[in-house]
Amino acid sequence: MLSRYDKMPSAMISGNLVGKTIGTVGTEIKERLAKIDKPAGVNVVYSGQMDMQSKSFSSMGIALLASIIFMYLIMVMLYDSYVYPMVVMASLPLSIIGALLALALAGKSLSMFSIMGIIMLMGLVAKNAILVVDFANNMQKSGHSAIESIKEATSVRFRPILMTNLALIVGLLPLALATGPGAEWKTGLGWVLVGGLTSSMFLSLLVVPVIYILLDKVVYKFKKGK
Repeated sequence: MLSRYDKMPSAMISGNLVGKTIGTVGTEIKERLAKIDKPAGVNVVYSGQMDMQSKSFSSMGIALLASIIFMYLIMVMLYDSYVYPMVVMASLPLSIIGALLALALAGKSLSMFSIMGIIMLMGLVAKNAILVVDFANNMQKSGHSAIESIKEATSVRFRPILMTNLALIVGLLPLALATGPGAEWKTGLGWVLVGGLTSSMFLSLLVVPVIYILLDKVVYKFKKGK
């Protein structure tokens, strides 16, 4: 249908999607249009849900950043320290690695629902590190060294972390493997959560103790300097 857009002659092409997300189809369209030599003065403007999704990405990014900041501030109040919450925060990127890897292996694109899953993942993953750090801090208060405390904390908390994460992963698999109308929206969210929980379950138990010991040395030197 011929019409006018910004006082210029225009032709609108629209369609409905079945089985694929807007992000996936949008990427394919842009790649194909990039290979076409368009006449001078011919431009392509994306509107509708593609335009809405691109705008929503920026707002979702702000929401993700805000959730991380608020999480850190809450833990600062709980631990009465600016240092130990950093140990917990260090576990968050580990989950994002697994989330993006799961999306890639499943052949899913990063969509608005996937970003929502990453925001949800922040809270779910932080609890693993909180369990370890809290146990280690209590042991240090009892007179144990930082290395002894984090070793014991990792050993004691491994089983609860493993059980809770496996329960969550198994419960989310039907969402990740869903089929039928509208499933393309759900599966991205499901794979983000499954991948993020899986990677954080193992990597956090390796990385968190190392960061805990390093930051504890920094705190010790700072107190000794005073």
